[in-house]
Amino acid sequence: MLSKNREGKSLGKTNSKPNKISIIYPSESNLYESQNNLDDKAATVAPNCFEGHYSDCMEMYAEASTVAKYLDSHELWFSRCAQPMKVEPLGKDGYALVIGRFGSFGYEVEPKIGLELLPQDAGGVYRIRTIAIPNYTPSGYDVDYRASLALLESTNPDLSNQEAPITRIEWELDLKVYVYFPRFIQKLPKSLIQSTGDKLLNQIVRQVSRRLTHKVQVDFHKSLGIPFDIKSKKKFN
Repeated sequence: MLSKNREGKSLGKTNSKPNKISIIYPSESNLYESQNNLDDKAATVAPNCFEGHYSDCMEMYAEASTVAKYLDSHELWFSRCAQPMKVEPLGKDGYALVIGRFGSFGYEVEPKIGLELLPQDAGGVYRIRTIAIPNYTPSGYDVDYRASLALLESTNPDLSNQEAPITRIEWELDLKVYVYFPRFIQKLPKSLIQSTGDKLLNQIVRQVSRRLTHKVQVDFHKSLGIPFDIKSKKKFN
């Protein structure tokens, strides 16, 4: 189950109607609309920060060494499994991703971030961090992404062969998103901006993690010819 350990501020009572939050993953979307929105309406100097700590796991029906070998060869599967997000390779271990277009209060942002998938360290932990994208300057936002993945091997109690290995990839994510809202957004109550932004961030992480987990699990087991019925597995909440 995807868990969030730090919740955003709760929204107090208000007479206004709830604001609609949208998350869109169009394959042919671009950044120009959100950039123009910011350019046409002067942004404030201080950004609003939305953050959260998330954790979850996914199960792989193989020994940890086999799972590690798969993770080490991310150039073979990451771009494919990350779809419908647009992905461009950045060097040996980096990727530029267009996460999707999302927004609220009539203001939209389509973030493009650089991520580096670092090799397994001495403690057996994989880490992912944000990196700069060459010749690209974010318009109206900044992202600080820090994730870690640990492999824990055990036996699979669901199979008749009790010696069959199962590896849990347990991951944690610390995520901060800074948004430079235009002045017409800053006129809204700060508590409304914060709570709506926190809710939107949670929706994005939940949706992306579900999709990516599903695709990685299917891709891993298919590559090894291991039966895996994703429909029978517990879904994220």
